Amino acid sequence: MKQILITGASGFVGSRLSKAFLNKGDAVIGIGTSHQHPTIDENDQFNWVSADTRRQGEWQENVPKADVIINLAGRNIFTLWTQKCKQAIYDSRVLTTRHLVQAMDEGNNQTFLTTSAVGIYGDRKDDLLVEDNPPGQGYLSHVCKDWESEGLAARNKGARVCVMRFGVVLGRQGALAKMVPAFKMFAGGPLGTGRQWFPWIHIKDVEQAALFLMEDTKLDGIFNFNSPGVVRQKTFASALGKALHRPAFVPAPAFMVKTVLGELGSAFLESQRATPAHLTDSGYSFSFETVTGALADLFDR
Repeated sequence: MKQILITGASGFVGSRLSKAFLNKGDAVIGIGTSHQHPTIDENDQFNWVSADTRRQGEWQENVPKADVIINLAGRNIFTLWTQKCKQAIYDSRVLTTRHLVQAMDEGNNQTFLTTSAVGIYGDRKDDLLVEDNPPGQGYLSHVCKDWESEGLAARNKGARVCVMRFGVVLGRQGALAKMVPAFKMFAGGPLGTGRQWFPWIHIKDVEQAALFLMEDTKLDGIFNFNSPGVVRQKTFASALGKALHRPAFVPAPAFMVKTVLGELGSAFLESQRATPAHLTDSGYSFSFETVTGALADLFDR
């Protein structure tokens, strides 16, 4: 039995991972800003710590006790990006990661799975992106670069570090929950031209790939967490429409996306043709490699 600490444990991905590890027989310490975990019932192997991880505090005393630390903390980006909001997005990721690393004891040989996003590559058009490609430009790229830098510093404490660069995680919650209502109201379709690449990953592959990294102690470094079946955004919109039995022919012009959503809208129009080279080269086999298969699993029930 391992002792696993998860920041952001009450979020979409954090809740799923917490349950997965508890079902596996591990003990979990969940950390988040909620007063209690919203979905996990009483479990002797689960302990909840309510804390603002942007700040140092007593919550850090749990860090040296963990065999594995999974860092998922981060304010939701699906909102209007005011300057105040952008600072909160940055601090919730970068400062949390810094405080986790500060709290680690040297020589504990801990495993540290920390998060980033394929947004680090910026807008790269049709370039095929693997983990060795350099970062791009823009706000999200800046956040991700600093986020990863703080996480990789854990190597100085003797930790094994795996950075999980997430694509859009597909599940009943998260980003997909923001998209579905428009399609159900017959107003779904591509964003802008729809030619931008759309990196995605099924939530089950997030769980399984995280477990894969956790258990293989030889693995270290950067890992793109998105399916090898990356598609253009208009292809994804079409597949989502079919899964929901709705049309997907109502485009959202680029100027409208930018006008309504501001800087976040511009990020939606960026293209990242990312591939999970390091995961597949390490032997991980994806359960969902096609977007039609992933959406069918989520909606065709």
